[in-house]
Amino acid sequence: MRVHTVVDSPVGPLALVALDGTLAGLYMDLQRHRPPAEMFGDSDSTPFAEAIRQLEEYFAGQRTAFDLPMNLVGTPFQRTVWSALQEIPYGETWSYGQLAERIGRPGAARAVGLANGRNPIGIIVPCHRVVGATGDLTGYGGGLERKRHLLDFERQRAGSARADTLFEVAAFARTPTDPGSRSPQNGGMSSRGSGSGGGSGSASGGGSVQISEPSQSASTGSSRVGGRLDTRGSGSGSRIGAGGL
Repeated sequence: MRVHTVVDSPVGPLALVALDGTLAGLYMDLQRHRPPAEMFGDSDSTPFAEAIRQLEEYFAGQRTAFDLPMNLVGTPFQRTVWSALQEIPYGETWSYGQLAERIGRPGAARAVGLANGRNPIGIIVPCHRVVGATGDLTGYGGGLERKRHLLDFERQRAGSARADTLFEVAAFARTPTDPGSRSPQNGGMSSRGSGSGGGSGSASGGGSVQISEPSQSASTGSSRVGGRLDTRGSGSGSRIGAGGL
């Protein structure tokens, strides 16, 4: 069964999707390859309390890795790439070639890039940490402004920012400039839910992944994530504050 919630975040509204109670999607607005809203299921924030809490810590600069069960639905090759993405250290970047070598497919940089673009759980599975061979940002499903924003945010929090940093921090514009990131299927959804529930997690834990085979009926859910968590009763949306972002 698919459910979703939407949470506000420093990089715009985030739609969180759960399949049978496990996180299966995190999509930004105006994101390339975002499924149509009808695929997200009913609005229900119940499964997302821990994900929202950890996202709140991430955007506050208090968390460098996520520790969440995930249901990553894709081909075996895609799941291999998505698993390797979670090995990229916070505040660092790998090239597509490095990622291909990491999975034992040194000649498959292009295929790795395509799989990277199909990552269904953005931010938590950090596809934004992959750059071109020369360090250029290249494409990003959520738009290059978001990619630059996330990379600079992580580098500064990791203490690795330099005066000549490639990814200069700027105020994030809600509409990505990457024209390829626009999609007719991404607008308007702002389902809201109460993010009740507990859950515990380390501020530097490693994620656990539940692998699922591809399915024509894969479900996704959404929720708004921002900096400071502001959960509003049943049927209302959550906000996570910017935490200085």
